[in-house]
Order: sequence, then structure tokens, then C-alpha cells
Amino acid sequence: MVKRLSAEQRRATIIEVAKRLFAQNGFHGVSIDEIVNQVGVSPSILYRHFDSKEKLYEAVLQEFSCTRESYVETIVDDDIGFETVLRGMTRVFISSIVNHPDLMKMEMHSQLEGSTASREFFLNRWKSFTDYIEYNLTELQAQGKIESINVKAAGLIYQGIIRELLLTKCLEPTDRFSETSIDDLVDELITLFLRMINIKK
Repeated sequence: MVKRLSAEQRRATIIEVAKRLFAQNGFHGVSIDEIVNQVGVSPSILYRHFDSKEKLYEAVLQEFSCTRESYVETIVDDDIGFETVLRGMTRVFISSIVNHPDLMKMEMHSQLEGSTASREFFLNRWKSFTDYIEYNLTELQAQGKIESINVKAAGLIYQGIIRELLLTKCLEPTDRFSETSIDDLVDELITLFLRMINIKK
């Protein structure tokens, strides 16, 4: 006898299937029929849990947002300077994407979808990084340890560097840096970024 799923379990199953499909094809590339066929329910069952495809997509984004990186240990344990903390935060972030590549796919799709929920999801993915970089570079400038630079631009550059690394290592079918581990590549890219901002010892 097949055990019947509770409403909560059914909702979780729908979200899990939708996560995979939306990550693969984006909001517009997935139909309700495709989702219900893979879950094994009727559209009416799905609509009992979600009023529309948009509401289901928002629930999926919320679920992905719950897979948040915790930088607390990195900042507490390595509170010995901008470089060390930045390297620690980056390793935590990279590790989360390597273990959950659908996060990166959803981020890419979310930038194209145009909904408020999508924009918020995209911006929040990088907020910890940009906030940390902008705050600390502003402090370093005030202390005279770096030349006057546009700290927002520096944060954007760093975001672009790390995103490109993740695209190359986690999503592209061929890895042109296959001879270099992702950890080594991260270290090299961070070193180049730090050289660019030129922190005085």
C-alpha cells in the first residue's frame, strides 16, 4: 500500500521538483503541466498549494534564499585583517555553489526574469560581499592605507571576478582551467584583486 503524502510533504515535493526545473530552464521555460507531470499530481492539486506559477516561483526563490552562507565563523575566527576575512568569506561562498550549482543557475535566470522577487533574490546573493568590501575599503581609505578609489566599483569588480570563476568551474561544459583547482584559482584571483587595490602594510 502506497503511503499518502501529507499536504506539507506534497508542497515540499512540488517545490523540490520546481527548483530543479526552474534552475534548468528559468521561469518562462517551465510550464505547470511539466511540473505536475514530474510530481505526479493534477494541476488542481498544485493550485491548492500555490495560486499561480508566479507564486510557486516566489516560493522556489525563497527556498533557494534559505540556502544562505554563514560567514560568522569566518569573520570571528579570522578577524585579523581585510585580506584574510575576504579569502575566508570567498571560500565559504564558493563551497556553497560547488555543493549546490542550481543556486548559480537560479541567480543567472533571476537576473533575466524581471520580477521584484527575482531582482531581490539576485541582489541578496551578493549583498554580504559587496557590503563587506565597500565598508572595509572605505575604512582603509580613511586610514590612508589605500589610494582613493571608487569602492562601489571595486565591489562590483570583485563580484564579477568570482561570478566568472563560478561560471567557468561549475556551469560551463568545458573547463579551460581544468589543470588548476578551484581553490588555487580563487587564491590567485583574490591576490590579483588585492594587488589592484594596493593595500599598504
